[in-house]
Amino acid sequence: MPPKKKVEEEQSPMYLGRFGTSLKIGIVGVPNVGKSTFFNVLCKQSAPAENFPFCTIDPNESRVAVPDERFDWLCDHFKPPSKIPAYLSIVDIAGLVRGASEGEGLGNAFLSHIGGCDAIFSMMRVFDDPDVTHIDGDVDPLRDTETIFHELRLKDIEYLNNHIDKVGKVVAKMGDKDKAAKNEHETLIKARELLQEGKLIRKCTWANKEIEALNKHLLLTSKPVIYLINMGEKDYIKKKGKWLMKIKQYLDANDPGATMIPFSGALEQRLLDEPENAKTFLEENKTQSNLSKVIVTGFKALGLQYFFTVGEDEVRAWTIQRHTKAPQAAGKIHGDMERGFIKAEVYQYDDLVEHKTEGAVKAAGRYRMEGKNYEFLDGDIVHIKFNVTDVKKK
Repeated sequence: MPPKKKVEEEQSPMYLGRFGTSLKIGIVGVPNVGKSTFFNVLCKQSAPAENFPFCTIDPNESRVAVPDERFDWLCDHFKPPSKIPAYLSIVDIAGLVRGASEGEGLGNAFLSHIGGCDAIFSMMRVFDDPDVTHIDGDVDPLRDTETIFHELRLKDIEYLNNHIDKVGKVVAKMGDKDKAAKNEHETLIKARELLQEGKLIRKCTWANKEIEALNKHLLLTSKPVIYLINMGEKDYIKKKGKWLMKIKQYLDANDPGATMIPFSGALEQRLLDEPENAKTFLEENKTQSNLSKVIVTGFKALGLQYFFTVGEDEVRAWTIQRHTKAPQAAGKIHGDMERGFIKAEVYQYDDLVEHKTEGAVKAAGRYRMEGKNYEFLDGDIVHIKFNVTDVKKK
């Protein structure tokens, strides 16, 4: 009887960017557009937010809990002493000015701080305030955005010029013997040509082998971007502003499919400073905070999701990357669970809400057993079965 052929596991899609869960999103913009104010209200702490161009020099970093009604319900349902949500790590980066790629302003320091992040909140100021000066004299979010991504493109081109030469020497020496180096060299040349045409790496189409090569370099223009529109309080409440349609048209032309989220740093600061009046103010003005939407969107932009473990002792959200298979997801809880993985017992949050208890979920046939090829879904509630003594040494 011929030996059984090994069933090849389906390859998960590859994404531009670092692999892991300790990922960060950076707040990027020209000076005095409200980055530090936004950071302060988001993280409820006090980074300097003064009215001069380089108020933020060293990047401030914090993490904020990802709001989730499912997590809140589970905590209320099980009432555990330990409640651990998922977190989003956020970095407040110094303001960028024209010429940063050549060292202007905080130049290279600023760009290196962006390089340490995995996604970008691009802050666009549309509010007028005579007390908050704009570095270019007047408010123009389209010009500001052009400045930012022009500088990121120039820095990527400078980086590629150096590394194309280095990899090219390896290819010249090894020829077709080093297929990885050849692929990397060709991919970097393609990336440079696209950048010179004014395109962004993240908006171009790449094969898996090209993504593998690009992920060795983590170019600035490969990072996902969410556009935050910082409005004045009155305009935000009225949901009107002269720049909103212009920004939408600009993004449709230059970054189709991009996510833009209007918010008001001034309103968010008011809510933070006057918590006792916040609910009444929002009700009277028929408006709401947009911070939760910003946090959740930023978390998803990093390619992250989470599953839950629940019980009377603890309710916890475990952060994983999308398309993580069951053994590797289990390994987030403990390494032994990955090494000795047997199966994952899985059910959905909605089923628990409907049936109230885990036993009732089982009785309703909504409780599943999943094997090692199962990719955890966002919000799965799981129990891991494992036995390290069953793991055979290779």
